[in-house]
Amino acid sequence: MRGKASRREPSAGRPRSALAGAMFLMATSAIGPGFITQTTQFTAQLGAAFAFAILASVLVDVAVQLNVWRVIGVSGLRAQDLADRMWSGLGAVLAGIVVLGGLVFNVGNVAGAGLGLEALLGLPARWGGALSAVLAVGVFLSRRAGVAMDRIVVVLGALMIVLTTYVALVSDPPVGDALRNSVLPERIDLLAITTLIGGTVGGYITYAGAHRLVDAGVQGVDRVGEISRAAVTGVLLTGAMRVLLFLAVLGVVSAGHALDPAHPAASAFEAAAGEVGRRVYGLVLWAAAITSVIGASYTSVSFFARAGASDGPRRSAGVVAFIAVSAAIYLAIGTAPVSLLVFAGAFNGILLPAGLAVMLWIAVGRPDLLGGYRYPRGLIVMGVAGWLVTLYLGARSIAGLAALLR
Repeated sequence: MRGKASRREPSAGRPRSALAGAMFLMATSAIGPGFITQTTQFTAQLGAAFAFAILASVLVDVAVQLNVWRVIGVSGLRAQDLADRMWSGLGAVLAGIVVLGGLVFNVGNVAGAGLGLEALLGLPARWGGALSAVLAVGVFLSRRAGVAMDRIVVVLGALMIVLTTYVALVSDPPVGDALRNSVLPERIDLLAITTLIGGTVGGYITYAGAHRLVDAGVQGVDRVGEISRAAVTGVLLTGAMRVLLFLAVLGVVSAGHALDPAHPAASAFEAAAGEVGRRVYGLVLWAAAITSVIGASYTSVSFFARAGASDGPRRSAGVVAFIAVSAAIYLAIGTAPVSLLVFAGAFNGILLPAGLAVMLWIAVGRPDLLGGYRYPRGLIVMGVAGWLVTLYLGARSIAGLAALLR
């Protein structure tokens, strides 16, 4: 199996680019339009106390992703194949939920890309969404689609961080208050913590980076150190973007500016840096949305692939079709379907503890799938602790789903 993996996209020639691509694919998949809106709204509600929620969510995210990446990376098997080893047919259920959630969220991602180009260039949102979908399709029509995807998510991910850093600096946030509240919070909001966890490692995002490493041939016991470092770095990149966005908005709300309820993030950036801030917001939103389109589409289609399947024309065609369907739904509806986004979010909250349970079960009970690798007990303890938190998140999701269906 590892022999097949090494013939996909030879990792020996580009291990660093493959690892960087996987890290940024995971991070940019998490940093979508919803990420920006949630961070802005929670900052406006909680102020500096939101720093604790960010820190708590990052710790849980690390526990989840370390286990998911290590089990998938060491085994060389995608999540659906591991689930089938646990219980025949479970892989198809897992794949179905991930693909459903990925498709619905991708409609929101295309909508977010359209809004980003509207703020940046004044282009009508529907045209901006369609153009962004065409650009994303172009990535997967290129001859070396995997390499192109890795480079684009790295460049756009770095661009988002640089631009948001600029806004955070000009907004002049009370950094001391934020640091103090990160360990001694004035208020603890469990809803904020669980929402951040679900939005950062829920649904397809849980598997984006790990599946990318397997497809690139970075797998096996001898790569476990690289895989683990990549998992932690991916979470920290997402956390860094969250912190920078939090500080940018905190500076605005601390100065007494009221955010526009219809466009909270846009009004925060504009209050911090005027017209330049509004354009920066448009570019950040577009970069966040189009990289999420790429991440959601690539990861969702990876759940259709058979074990050992390589990146190739058939996989690329599947991703192109996934993007095209997402864009067509957005253009037909004219906006992101809010009720469907809530529905998909609830599904993701249910999926997270189920998927993590599969990984922990493989780690403890199926060493044969890990090539005889002795799984660290400390990591299992971390994973179980993270799993208990995701159970709470899943219970909230079930309650929300029941309310939505009534």
